[in-house]
Amino acid sequence: MPRIERIAELVWEGNLARGEGGITAGTGAFSALPYSLPTRIGQAEGKTSPEELLAAAHGGCITMSLAGELTGLGHPPGRLDVTCRIVMDEVEAQGHQIVASHVTATVAVPGLDEATLAEALRLADESCPFSALLKRAGARVEVQAELA
Repeated sequence: MPRIERIAELVWEGNLARGEGGITAGTGAFSALPYSLPTRIGQAEGKTSPEELLAAAHGGCITMSLAGELTGLGHPPGRLDVTCRIVMDEVEAQGHQIVASHVTATVAVPGLDEATLAEALRLADESCPFSALLKRAGARVEVQAELA
């Protein structure tokens, strides 16, 4: 795989407590996604957060990796429904840290058995750069799947 670089542009106006910002993808895929401290730690109110974007990134990476592994094992997926939940918590003497990522997948593949699904999921987790990054940072990564 070639070297991959992507850019996000961010704008922030105001102090931390009352300020607001926007996140724009360098590709133009999304523009000025709003975020703020109150919506990061409280109700989202239609705004995003760095943690939500990390959940999307990890979930997207695992999903693509799982599709590739299933295909390589002779079971190309019909549909993968994946949810990723990132957990940030207070860690003693370290402040707020990403402590976990929970990925759950429902896999629709005709003729796929549980053992092959488990192997594909293990391989997908091992080959996902976001799983590796989170694990190296000390976060717990849990990846589960079930057949549809």
